[in-house]
Amino acid sequence: MKRLGWLMLVAALVPAAGLVVAALAVRASLPPLDGRAPLAGLHDPVVVASDAYGIPTITADSREDAVRALGYVHARDRLFQMDALRRSGAGRLAEVLGDSVRETDVRQRRLGFGRAAKAIAARLPREQRTVLDAYADGVNAYLAEMRTAPFEFLLLGYGPDRWEVEDSVLVVLGVFQMLNGTDDEERAKTVMTQALPPDVVAFLVPETDPYTEALLGKADLRDLAPAIPVQSLAALRRPVDPSSLSKAALVRQSRIGLGSNGWVVHGMKTADGRALLANDMHLDVTVPNIWHRAQLRYGSVELAGVAVPGIPVVVAGTNGAVAWGVTNVEGDFLDLVPVEVHPGDPSLYRTPEGWRSFEIRREVIKVKGGEDVAVEFADTIWGPLSEQPLLGRPVAVRWTALDPQAVDLGQIEMDRVRSVDEAIAVMTHSGGPANNVLLADREGHIAWTYTGKIPVRRGFDGSSSVSWADGRAGWTGYVTPEAVPRMTDPPSGFVVSANHRMLGRDYPYVIGHSFANGYRAFRISQRLEAMTGIRERDLLELQLDSTSQFYEFYRKTARGLLTDSIVAANPLLAQAREVLDAWNGKAEADSLGFGLVVRFRDVLTRAVFTPYLSSCLEREPRFVLSGDLDTPLRSLLTAQPPELNPDPEHFPGWTEFLVHVLEESSRELEAEFPSVALSELTWGQVNRVRITHPLADALPGLGPVLNMPEGPSPGCGQCVRVMNAGLAASQRLVVSPGHSDAGILHMPGGQSGHPLSPHYRDQHPYWRDGLPLPLLAGPAVHTMTLIPVSHTTAAMSGQAVLDRQPY
Repeated sequence: MKRLGWLMLVAALVPAAGLVVAALAVRASLPPLDGRAPLAGLHDPVVVASDAYGIPTITADSREDAVRALGYVHARDRLFQMDALRRSGAGRLAEVLGDSVRETDVRQRRLGFGRAAKAIAARLPREQRTVLDAYADGVNAYLAEMRTAPFEFLLLGYGPDRWEVEDSVLVVLGVFQMLNGTDDEERAKTVMTQALPPDVVAFLVPETDPYTEALLGKADLRDLAPAIPVQSLAALRRPVDPSSLSKAALVRQSRIGLGSNGWVVHGMKTADGRALLANDMHLDVTVPNIWHRAQLRYGSVELAGVAVPGIPVVVAGTNGAVAWGVTNVEGDFLDLVPVEVHPGDPSLYRTPEGWRSFEIRREVIKVKGGEDVAVEFADTIWGPLSEQPLLGRPVAVRWTALDPQAVDLGQIEMDRVRSVDEAIAVMTHSGGPANNVLLADREGHIAWTYTGKIPVRRGFDGSSSVSWADGRAGWTGYVTPEAVPRMTDPPSGFVVSANHRMLGRDYPYVIGHSFANGYRAFRISQRLEAMTGIRERDLLELQLDSTSQFYEFYRKTARGLLTDSIVAANPLLAQAREVLDAWNGKAEADSLGFGLVVRFRDVLTRAVFTPYLSSCLEREPRFVLSGDLDTPLRSLLTAQPPELNPDPEHFPGWTEFLVHVLEESSRELEAEFPSVALSELTWGQVNRVRITHPLADALPGLGPVLNMPEGPSPGCGQCVRVMNAGLAASQRLVVSPGHSDAGILHMPGGQSGHPLSPHYRDQHPYWRDGLPLPLLAGPAVHTMTLIPVSHTTAAMSGQAVLDRQPY
């Protein structure tokens, strides 16, 4: 680091040399993949062999030594990402990025992740603490021998701190926040409960959808349309300017498809009796990717799969005997507790034990290039006060992520399970972010269960905010591991989880309310039911399925409006009819018409519901209704009650209103793509997913170097192949336990976070084009041996500490 500082000083004094020196510095920050390196705490040497894609195979004699090496490798490949994840969780980004992220830090400090991480780390079981200590040893060993920091540190002008156990917990809490850290649904439901009749709330926010009900065996899809509360809705309607309907902010179309796909297939349906697992986790895809691939061999254990840099847990993968994958539960693990402040003393609030003082927490946020900012936060017995009141009252955040009893790294024990039953026991006892877990074992068995802690509520269901001050409502603990639901070897021969509701209403505990629409799970189940003799490639092909029957309803609705007389008078709608007729039912890059179908549904959602929600906005100025509105929307469009014409002031009936919405949708696309006729607009021109590095805009010209190439993208929000507004499969895994050599795994980007590494983007074409890469690493191209410090000292006897080769 001292040599680097001298080089940068020369560059500052001699501007002409600046680019050359910067290039040399960035090149010097490439980490070595060959040679020997010391690692404090190792009991025996560990070999890290990297294949042609930079995928490491770590061979050690014990779990602790393997995890130390994993920490070293994660730091080697993704140090800045790890630092950014812990800083984001702790609210320390402004220290290195400046005032632009100060408010982000304030929000994170308010939640108190830093304090929670310390409390969680302090109560972890000894075995988990030992693993996290070993992982920190590995990270810090790399920091100690690192000659030049990765380029992001050079660009921002700071160096990384030592890695602590609490930092790994902060990364876990960041995953919590990404998966189930929003309170939007509870806020909206609370306002709606206050402002709207109960039958309207039940209609607009159903707890299920026809596809899910069909999967649960309730009825035929056609029999599940909910009753429309015509009179109640009609009384709520307010006039709306039709020119603003398409851009109304009151109704926000959520990114449908958020979550993941996962399924397991029993040996009865496969080609050779082996159970198979498929898992593609849908997240915001970034550079570098959230996942890092690795293999770990120690004792009789052979782990292969993906982990988040910063956390020594294989989240999805196999140990040879069992394979596992996860999807987000989309359950309810956070409640907003209204806080009753004493009318005569604002320092007190009401609790079941009487009035109590707020705990005031003062924190200082350091700001790069600016003054430190001191901020005070108020905490309650239930959790921190939210920055946003609800219906004019302060609310506290009660969240499993902030409870040390609900967070751990129990999934570490998945390395040793030998059957789905043993895996269920590990997963149901584990804390951390709640997920659906799909399991398969080498005997051909399959299973599903939950992992993470599920709150047990008293006096309310958690769907809207209620007071806990008198003790009648609250949490009474968590569902016991024995009571967590599970399913093993169902008669269908497969289990599918795509973030939809997995349980009927007979389960005694609340899991959630607004699950993902069941269409993806329905489509996957349709395909699996028809398949026999299944192999790995068949499941990869299913992961890439872009057929979307979900949107056919909206295509038919739009197409039915475009009579000969309508299109004769409107050339744009004539193009719309042409392109709607051309849609092939898929979301492929060359699919015509699909862009208009998707846009029509989006505009329609806002246009239909906005006139009925003004009373919610009167109660809460921040009110926004988001989520899956497909079920009530289809009901209204099918029945088209005359009393519920959304805009009778401007359109005499539903037909005229819908034609206007279709024309507005067409004009939006025409304005966004002026060089392409609507009749020639392909889905790939509309759906272009950008995968960017967080520092891509820091300097002119960095974007092309740091970002993944942008191009036409197949898939959609309601396709099995999810690809929607930056949301996509962050990896695709297919594996049969005991047959890892036939397994498939690819991901966007590559292993390395360094743009000059050959492994920065070398996996990307396989992910983009849906081509298989092997799950297991190939032959070693590079080999590094990590040596216990005592061995190193004796062996090198005065020679250079490292004997390494560059790329």
